[in-house]
Amino acid sequence: MPRYDFDLLTIGAGSGGVAGSRRAGSYGARVAICEQGRVGGTCVLRGCVPKKLLVYGAQFSDAFEDAAGFGWSVAPPAFDWPRLIAAKNKELDRLEGVYRTLLKNANVALIEGRAVVVDPHTVEVNGRRYTADNIMIATGGHPTTPELPGIEHVISSNEALDLPQLPRRIVIVGGGYIAVEFAGIFRGFGAEVVEIIRREELLYGFDDDVRVALAQEMRNRGIEIHTRCQVARIEKFPHGYSVFTTHGQEISADLVMYATGRKPNTAGLGLAEIGVALNAEGAIEVDAWQRTTVPNIYAVGDVTDRLNLTPVAIAEARAIAETLCNDNPIKMDHDDVPTAVFSNPPIGAVGLTEEAARRQFGEVDVYLARFRPMKNTLSGREERTVMKLIVEPRSDRVVGCHMLGPDAPEIIQGLAIAIKCGATKKQFDQTVGIHPSAAEEFVTMRDKLVRPTKLAAE
Repeated sequence: MPRYDFDLLTIGAGSGGVAGSRRAGSYGARVAICEQGRVGGTCVLRGCVPKKLLVYGAQFSDAFEDAAGFGWSVAPPAFDWPRLIAAKNKELDRLEGVYRTLLKNANVALIEGRAVVVDPHTVEVNGRRYTADNIMIATGGHPTTPELPGIEHVISSNEALDLPQLPRRIVIVGGGYIAVEFAGIFRGFGAEVVEIIRREELLYGFDDDVRVALAQEMRNRGIEIHTRCQVARIEKFPHGYSVFTTHGQEISADLVMYATGRKPNTAGLGLAEIGVALNAEGAIEVDAWQRTTVPNIYAVGDVTDRLNLTPVAIAEARAIAETLCNDNPIKMDHDDVPTAVFSNPPIGAVGLTEEAARRQFGEVDVYLARFRPMKNTLSGREERTVMKLIVEPRSDRVVGCHMLGPDAPEIIQGLAIAIKCGATKKQFDQTVGIHPSAAEEFVTMRDKLVRPTKLAAE
């Protein structure tokens, strides 16, 4: 008789938890997954998927505007926000059904309810206890807001995805990818958008040339960005809200959204009580094998607060399944992970930024291209694309690719394979471009950018 009820018990049915559980189940392991909410997690229900659907919807405003330059006569379009939200919700319902079916087909038992870890091999859900040889924590994270007067009046990205009506004027606080993506979404649908950030530029951690260029394009679209600014308090009035800044400004809005950070969902799970180490922010500390300080308990995804990206969580969880259930030990490789920001225009990036490359290698070669996409020549749009390559000169290896412009995420995904394989600038140069395309610029850049010496690593 088996010592435990399950070989693997996963807490959290988001993308990582589902992927790892399915993979383990496919190898014949006895697997269960616990979920207190809907199956699908942040990405499917409150993040990547619904946000991308809204991004698609917002882009039609550009398409209608650009059509005239290509000979189309388009009647003034009308937009119905509740209709879009209903369509989005219908798609999320479909996806949740798909996820439930995938778990069932992989022979993964779904246990619905809040799970608490009682000891290294026992989890309690709704008063019933289940035992497992190994436990995987995949509970993700949640939006956080700072303590300040009036903070109870704000919404997070969760609520922004389900608003009953489109606000006429919205203040978004934050300069990260969630903030800039929603700024583009609301502006695309016609709302007035004010973004407040405490730093000098948006998207801290991304390449400077790209983040500066994005801010300029957002301002060109009518988004008002207040830099080096913080909120002092928020007040509610009959007409809406007023945001008072530390600069002494009062900004009126129908809605105030905060996108200033997220924290791991570890509270109340019982982890610290059984010896699982958490950092000061509540994130689970893991080793290269995703193991916690309790050897048979593993953690993946946002709950570890490292690279908080859905494909990373999926890869980490599948590595655990391979290691534990398929006699195929795998460590997740966190180097050169590509990422995207679905801003308007979007960003794609893989590898090191120029600043990070200079810190690591000293001198680097930089290739930078700025141009007006072919489509914009007839549409009349002034928006520019930015492409950038970072090269380590001694090895000639390309260590960073960055792009701002239409289809940037799609283009960077392909280049990520080249970066992962250690491609050199010479190999980029030897690659024939697809013409006419924006992507060909990455294999035709020849002139090095000369930077002031002050940017060199000290």
